[in-house]
Amino acid sequence: MAHTALTPVFVGLRTGLHVLFGALTVLVIARAILAPTDTSITVIVVAVILGVTYALGAALTRPARVRGVLRLGWLAALTVEWVVLLWLSPDAAYLVFPLFFLYLHLLGRWWGAAAILVSTIIAICALGIHSGWTVGGVVGPLVGAGVALLIGLGYQALAREAEQRETLVTELLATQGRLAATEHESGVLAERARLAREIHDTLAQGLSSIQMLLHAAERADPGRPGIEHIRLARETAAANLVEARRFIRELTPPQLDDQTLGGALRRLARTQWAAQGLDVQVRVSDTITLPMHLQTALLRIAQGAIANVIQHAHASTATITIATDQDQLRFTVSDNGTGFDPHRAVRELAEKSDSFGLRATSERVQQLGGTLTIDAAPGRGTTLAVDLQLTEHA
Repeated sequence: MAHTALTPVFVGLRTGLHVLFGALTVLVIARAILAPTDTSITVIVVAVILGVTYALGAALTRPARVRGVLRLGWLAALTVEWVVLLWLSPDAAYLVFPLFFLYLHLLGRWWGAAAILVSTIIAICALGIHSGWTVGGVVGPLVGAGVALLIGLGYQALAREAEQRETLVTELLATQGRLAATEHESGVLAERARLAREIHDTLAQGLSSIQMLLHAAERADPGRPGIEHIRLARETAAANLVEARRFIRELTPPQLDDQTLGGALRRLARTQWAAQGLDVQVRVSDTITLPMHLQTALLRIAQGAIANVIQHAHASTATITIATDQDQLRFTVSDNGTGFDPHRAVRELAEKSDSFGLRATSERVQQLGGTLTIDAAPGRGTTLAVDLQLTEHA
């Protein structure tokens, strides 16, 4: 079992069980020595064999990979040796109590309870045969069986809770890792887009202006002295402008190399999404001019939305639309799929780690200062809409 906050409790219970079994075995041996009978030597030998069997089995069957026949064989051997010892000495009846826990642990709830019932009847009968039938001889084993059953079931409940908690912690750590990776990727993309804008608006524009001015000076007086230096300066500025534009292309997402969001979405619709069996219609005007960071964000949102459509919606067609009205932009992705319950999706967004794609889209829209709306119902498709203020991204 993995280490959890309940591990000390489990270790304490197992240690207590081992100590109890060893102490009761020593008690049987001590009683055989202090009150000798004709069977005392046999009792001591059988008790020693029982103790050795228990110790060896506890050591050999402890690893989690040891299952099945070996553990059941060890439990059967302990039971047979205990019955033999009980036949020889009534003091061995006390050993049934630690055996109760072994039955529950190794045989499970129902088979373990049946084994506890059978062993309790054997102990009661053995006490009746050895010492006569008494109320204590009947009630004692029954009370011990009930207490052991309650403790054993409580132990199993704790073990299940610890396992569920460990699973939950593992899922939370995995979700945290994915969120951190996505945030890192988002930060990298945002920084790359910012650098691309800065290079485009400063360096590239400056080099373009220098090239134009030098070219104008070159045409104004082609025969002036030093014209070759002007020509060399113009060619150098042109070469550096080409390099600056290459840097801009490398810093922006590959899908946006043509500098238009509509073109990138159409290319994805023709290639990647069509190959996965989804007909995607793109209704985006190439005349719409958006900042590069906004184009990148909308492209990522579209990719995430279409991925959800392909994986979950069972749709045949989807439509991506961008519409602008003065300083308002509305970006929608709709499909003709099976739809879903949006209220349930909101709960899953807050509770389940497998709703991470929708969570990432929501967080990206929040970073843009927009609003995300999901219009869906079972059987009538889904529409994801993003509303943005363009003045905030000018």
